[in-house]
Amino acid sequence: MKLQLVGCSHHNAAVEIRERLAFTKDQIPQALSLLRQSFPNAEAVLLSTCNRVELYTAVVDGDDAPSDSDLVQFLAAFHGLQADEISNNLFTFRKEDAIRHLFRVAASLDSMVTGEAQILSQVKEAYQLATDGEYTGPLTHAAFQGAIRVARRVANETAIHEKRVSIPSVAVADFASQIFERFDDKQVLVIGAGEMGEETLRYLQGEGAQHITVVNRNEERGQALANEFNGRFAPWTQLHDLLVEADLVVSTTGSTEPIVTAQQFAAIEAKRFQRTLFVLDLAVPRDFDPLIGEQLGVYLYSVDDLQKTCEQNRRKREKEWPKAEKVIEQETARFMADWNRRVTAPAIRQLKENADRIKADELQRLLNKLSLSDPNAVNELERSFDRLVNKLLHPPLESLRDDAEAGQPHGLLPALKRLFQLKD
Repeated sequence: MKLQLVGCSHHNAAVEIRERLAFTKDQIPQALSLLRQSFPNAEAVLLSTCNRVELYTAVVDGDDAPSDSDLVQFLAAFHGLQADEISNNLFTFRKEDAIRHLFRVAASLDSMVTGEAQILSQVKEAYQLATDGEYTGPLTHAAFQGAIRVARRVANETAIHEKRVSIPSVAVADFASQIFERFDDKQVLVIGAGEMGEETLRYLQGEGAQHITVVNRNEERGQALANEFNGRFAPWTQLHDLLVEADLVVSTTGSTEPIVTAQQFAAIEAKRFQRTLFVLDLAVPRDFDPLIGEQLGVYLYSVDDLQKTCEQNRRKREKEWPKAEKVIEQETARFMADWNRRVTAPAIRQLKENADRIKADELQRLLNKLSLSDPNAVNELERSFDRLVNKLLHPPLESLRDDAEAGQPHGLLPALKRLFQLKD
């Protein structure tokens, strides 16, 4: 059996390379179908996210397996690239190293933001897409189901997921949630249509936010962001009126000057009647005059405020890292032990079946000659034959199992197959 992985991630490939190698959800089944045509006996799962592209393949018979260069060529050809354009940006792992890597990925130990929960759902989706197309098999089933189990163990046995470490997640989980008990009845105003605002909206929507308005100078980008979150777009000229109605504001523009000064906010505040206003000013330079935060009922936080909490949470997560790595090593060792037993299992089963067939034939021949009428005597002969076969098989099978437990399933296996004339 052979398991291998070829891919790239944010650790070793620039975003330009990852973008060129990325697969859309619709492209993944197409790619797996093409791979199956070239390697009919290969199981495969393709994981593609903004931070990584990883192609996992497995075969029962190593002679049928694609080589590393085959997989590099496949990835390049699918995207209309030359292999030498991407080969230096790809990593390869086999067997135990591939399993360990998959487990670390699923448990979010290999993520750009350690402990972020999104990667597990992405691993599950990649596995499900491959399974739906019947591109998986017993080896990839074992590997990916094991990865999901490992991720749950890490989540349950460590606190590595408990503390948020990205600015948008901290903004919502550690700050906004302290001000508001619920978000489904709050008016959310997003100023700017950049990545930071988009990510913050994802967390807010996860907390139940429903009433979302996006204001942006570029109408096309603003409308696109509003549509993505079932919100509405409003022109920049309505900004001050929308601030009167807002409960929570996320501001992420690229302006070089404050878009809301203390003087401008004074006029807005007069119409709000001291209703609570929570402002996440995630822009650099800041969009809101810091003096606004001194007003009654206004909670204004900048990137610097959030960054301090991010660092504190990151240090707390780092303390949990050894616990998580211990789980990964335990589960990798457990998987490989099971894997190695799978390698020897067919030979062991065939050897036992052959021995049982010979035993049954010889026992029947002996019983025919003896013509025994005593059932007890027949039973005793049968037990004697069973004990004889078991004792003869015990030493070679025990040695084979020892090799498998030691991670060397192929040590004695070829010799055993040859000595006992076992078929593959």
